[in-house]
Amino acid sequence: MSGDADVARAAGLMAEPARAKVLMALADGRALPASLLASEAGVSPQTVSGHLRKMLDGGLVAVERSGRHRYYKLSGPEVAAAVEALARIAKPQPIKSLRQSTRAAALREARTCYDHLAGRLGVALLDGLVRRAALTRTDGGVGADRRPNDPLAAQLPDAPYALGPNATEVFGELGVDLNDQPSRRQLLRFCVDWSEQRHHLSGQLGASVVDSLLTRNWLHRRPNQRAVDLTPTGQEALAGLLTG
Repeated sequence: MSGDADVARAAGLMAEPARAKVLMALADGRALPASLLASEAGVSPQTVSGHLRKMLDGGLVAVERSGRHRYYKLSGPEVAAAVEALARIAKPQPIKSLRQSTRAAALREARTCYDHLAGRLGVALLDGLVRRAALTRTDGGVGADRRPNDPLAAQLPDAPYALGPNATEVFGELGVDLNDQPSRRQLLRFCVDWSEQRHHLSGQLGASVVDSLLTRNWLHRRPNQRAVDLTPTGQEALAGLLTG
């Protein structure tokens, strides 16, 4: 038999500044080596190894081995959702440099949240999918607008969307075949974006869209960051979807 969830332990693991930076660095779903995570957190490799051991024991991260190398990743999308929720309620850190300011702005503009697209670009994409009837609102709402009772910065338990009449055509334009999606994961999931406070697409379909945009070079990952950029090719290809 199990007791109540040990929320205090999980919160304590996230509360240490270096560990929080590691979790933020991993929140885009990639697996990264300890050396890179040490640089991201601003600590020594020995120190980050200690932090990673604690987070492994606490179930926040998992490790993948490739030969002699070890790569760390979040243990699942629920950890990324927790990080996003904390980002919504946390006060922003003081910006002390132009580099920090630019990076913060880039995260608000477009970022990956575990394996799907978030930020202004993620919300604009969902707006476009609704506008072109690839997705339909089932509650009478407008575009990607958040409902009054939706939880802040969290995955929606009862998302008010369904595939629309133009789903096959529009998602096909994005390089996503709706008939070739893995069944192990729910196709349609949606989150409330912490920086925009509107909905963005997640779930298997959200992950497939990001994979396709990256493969087509419509989207580009910034090195060692969660922020992504829409390439000139992507801007041209998605212009009709994003601007209406």
